[in-house]
Amino acid sequence: MTIKDFGGRIASVWEGLRPMTRNMLVGALQTSSTSSPNPSTKTPKFSYDAHADWELSRLLSALDERSRSSDVQGDTATLIEMNQLADACARVLEAQSGSAEVFIQLAERALRKHDYKKLDSLADRLAERFSVGEIAEVIRQTDSPQIRAIAYETLATLPVQQVTQLLGDSLYADIAAAALEQKAFEYESDEAKEALDQFDAENFRRDE
Repeated sequence: MTIKDFGGRIASVWEGLRPMTRNMLVGALQTSSTSSPNPSTKTPKFSYDAHADWELSRLLSALDERSRSSDVQGDTATLIEMNQLADACARVLEAQSGSAEVFIQLAERALRKHDYKKLDSLADRLAERFSVGEIAEVIRQTDSPQIRAIAYETLATLPVQQVTQLLGDSLYADIAAAALEQKAFEYESDEAKEALDQFDAENFRRDE
């Protein structure tokens, strides 16, 4: 079976991949039979950049959309191969990406599959790999209560100094304040309470 058998959109996206991106996918496919709890151990080391992020995300979207179509659902052999390639894309993205958009894509995919173990793994990667700004961007962009809760929980576990960096940004100030409130009351952090009190006092002075 060839890429063209997966449909025109997937074939077009595949043809647009750079050789380095294809090599990453080949490496991920070759290690797909290896079981490991850490996704970064399943992907050989390749140069990775923002364009590879975009390419793999686009291919994953095309594969997942096509795999849900009725004609593919009725073709077991094609569905298996498409899912193998889609899972390879997802493994590379999970291991390498620090993008809020990609995190949301992967988390939504895990939710569709009711794969809560994968969702836990993604939550771990969010804390390990993503900047505080990207975590806040996950909250800002997603419509999913489950994904938003994961991102808020991650922010609440970060050092207060990192979260307070967002208070001066109008896009993220309310998100940061909510995370500090969670940290203050659920984690009983006096430092978070002080930061939140200071933020509220500054807002009160500006409103006077």
